[in-house]
Amino acid sequence: SVSSSDLSWSDSIGAVDTFIIFTLLYSFLKNNKYTANAIEIIENNKRALIIIILVFVTSKGKILHWSHRMGRDNNLFKMPKITTMKIGTPDVASHLLENPEQYFTPLGSFLRRSSLDEIPQIWSILRGDMSFVGPRPALHNQHDLITLRNKYGIQKLLPGITGLAQIYGRDDLPISEKVNKDKVYLKNIFFLLDIKIIFITIKIIFTGKGVSH
Repeated sequence: SVSSSDLSWSDSIGAVDTFIIFTLLYSFLKNNKYTANAIEIIENNKRALIIIILVFVTSKGKILHWSHRMGRDNNLFKMPKITTMKIGTPDVASHLLENPEQYFTPLGSFLRRSSLDEIPQIWSILRGDMSFVGPRPALHNQHDLITLRNKYGIQKLLPGITGLAQIYGRDDLPISEKVNKDKVYLKNIFFLLDIKIIFITIKIIFTGKGVSH
C-alpha cells in the first residue's frame, strides 16, 4: 500500500526559499558548517549562485522541481532537484520518454550528467526522508519498480542519493537488474560499503558514466 504524508509544505516554496535552501545546502557541503551571514553565504556559494542564475534565465518555472517519490515503507515524500526538464514534461521516468532530449532545458543535460541537479536532495536527508546511500527513490508511478522492491523487502530501506545501481550502470540497467543491485545492498549493508559507494560515485560524476539522459 502507498501512504502520503506532509506533501503540501513544499508546494508553497518560492524563489526566495529556493535560493536560501540551495545556497545553505551548498555551503554545508563545501564547508561542513552553517552560516547565517549573508556575505559569507554569497562568498562561499559563487558556483551555486551561478547555477541558480543560469537556470533562472534559461528556463521557465521554478528553479527547483519537487517530485513525488517513494520513501521507506512506501511513504510518499517530495524530493527536490534542480529543474532540468521543461514545463509540461510527462511525469514519468526519463527513460520512458520518447526522445527525452526534446524535454531538456538548455542546461538540463549538463546538470544531469554532472549530477549537480541532485545537490538539493541533501535537504531530504536533513528531513529524514533519504540517506546518502540506498536505493534511488522510485517515482510514485513507477509501479513495476515499486512492486519488485516490495517483493524483496527493499521498501524497508531509506532511499539514497546514490547506491549500487548508480555506480554499476545507472540509466543503462533494466529495472530487474536495478532491483538485483538493491537486493545485494539490502543483504550487505555495512558502513565501509557505503563509503566505497560514495567514493565510486564521486569518480563517476566526473565521467558521466551510465547517464544516458
